[in-house]
Amino acid sequence: MSQLPPAYAGGAGGRLGWAVVPLALAQLIVSLDIYIVFVAMPEMGDKLGFTAQNLQWVVSAYAVAFGGFLLLGGRAADLFGKRRMFLLALGLYAGSSLVGGFANDPAMIIIVRAVQGLGGALLFPTTLSLVNTMFEEGRSRNRALAVWGGAGASGLTLGSLLGGVLTGAFGWASVFFVNVPLAVGIAIAALVLIPADRPRTGPARKFDLPGTLTVTAGITLIVFVLVQGPDSGWLSTPIVLSAAIGVLLLAAFFLIESRTGDPLMPLRLFRNRSLVTAMAITFTFMATFGTVPYFLTVFFQDVSGYSAMTTGVAFLTQAVAIAVGTQVGERMATRSTTRSTVITGFAVGGVGIAVLALGVLADGNYWYLVPGLVVMGVGQGIAWTGMWIAAASGVSDDEQGIASGMASTTQQVGYAIGLAVLVAIANADTRGLAGEALRFAVSDGIQTSFYIAGVLAVLGAVVAMTLPRPKPEVRTTESDQATDVRPDVVPDVVAPRA
Repeated sequence: MSQLPPAYAGGAGGRLGWAVVPLALAQLIVSLDIYIVFVAMPEMGDKLGFTAQNLQWVVSAYAVAFGGFLLLGGRAADLFGKRRMFLLALGLYAGSSLVGGFANDPAMIIIVRAVQGLGGALLFPTTLSLVNTMFEEGRSRNRALAVWGGAGASGLTLGSLLGGVLTGAFGWASVFFVNVPLAVGIAIAALVLIPADRPRTGPARKFDLPGTLTVTAGITLIVFVLVQGPDSGWLSTPIVLSAAIGVLLLAAFFLIESRTGDPLMPLRLFRNRSLVTAMAITFTFMATFGTVPYFLTVFFQDVSGYSAMTTGVAFLTQAVAIAVGTQVGERMATRSTTRSTVITGFAVGGVGIAVLALGVLADGNYWYLVPGLVVMGVGQGIAWTGMWIAAASGVSDDEQGIASGMASTTQQVGYAIGLAVLVAIANADTRGLAGEALRFAVSDGIQTSFYIAGVLAVLGAVVAMTLPRPKPEVRTTESDQATDVRPDVVPDVVAPRA
């Protein structure tokens, strides 16, 4: 078992400054693969003979595997070496994507998407924990997280952009093939730029196999229920059984963790108020901002009649706005506090979603959407950077992986729940309609969903108000310092005084 060297300032000598590049690109792959297949799915379904029922599993297989294995991925990074798990995850992406590009039947595509989801579950928390351990808390880490976050948040929209361009120019298989050179190139860069894992010092750590099995199976079943429930029916036998077994497995997991000496997820991490609040924030983020690209894809193609390539290009405005927002978020977190950064991001982004809803008109045009896309994108980027700073605050280097896994698990569950609820709302008045009536009903449903998402995003700002306030700097004696420690309060990231 191994670990990275202690945190670095980042940028000294240039080498560690460049190390954030493969980490950001890896995060880009994870985000891209959530949405890159959306625009390609109609062509993929026609060419490979998907039915309307099993085509959704091109997305669902990735979501279920990704959500179910995030905690395992985070802890594996802590125990087996962050760079080692980083390279393993990239290998899974490259190999499965290569197979996916050559697939000629629906079953193979679904299996490939599940393996990609597993790769994402290993890669996401590992990448985040690498950022948090290679760069010192404060300005250095904030800058690294802004670059990493910009790639991830922009990838949520760039996935649709790239998927549309590739599908329009080269066909559906290109959305799989594109991952191969990306993953291989990132792996080579990581071998050069990311320090090798060092042998772990201190007492040997055991791998919590019972905890791993129960939580992975439990979360996988819960995510399956959330993804499949709207189509199968919430009271159907497979959904009810999966939900019941999933809840029982998660209850068993918490019981195991409370009794084992070396748990997969130390329950004392729940005393870290910054981390727990960040988990609620990541849930809200993906339940609101994270669902927008799905509805925009439907609106562009089914309402506005855009081609795959035009649909992809239409996402460029939001992607640029998000990239700007992540840089603003880094500066805000460094100069003020993480708390105020996240509050601002959700408040601005929520207003942006509401403005975007005003432009969702069946007889409108793209320029009606631009103001909302810009305002929402900037707010989204600010919130994305701030929430990951909050998730890392006060967590030791050897637990950054599991902390990242916890925050990213709630993120994925938030996406599944948010999408299920908002899709049900958007489709409520479309049954039995066709032609122009259906087109207008779809537009109205998406508009309603955006209004609701905007309100929920603003509520995310209220949740962010529970983040710990930074303690004022006061001079105390050593004896005072020894007793003035509250494990449930984690100092916020504040700009160092000149």
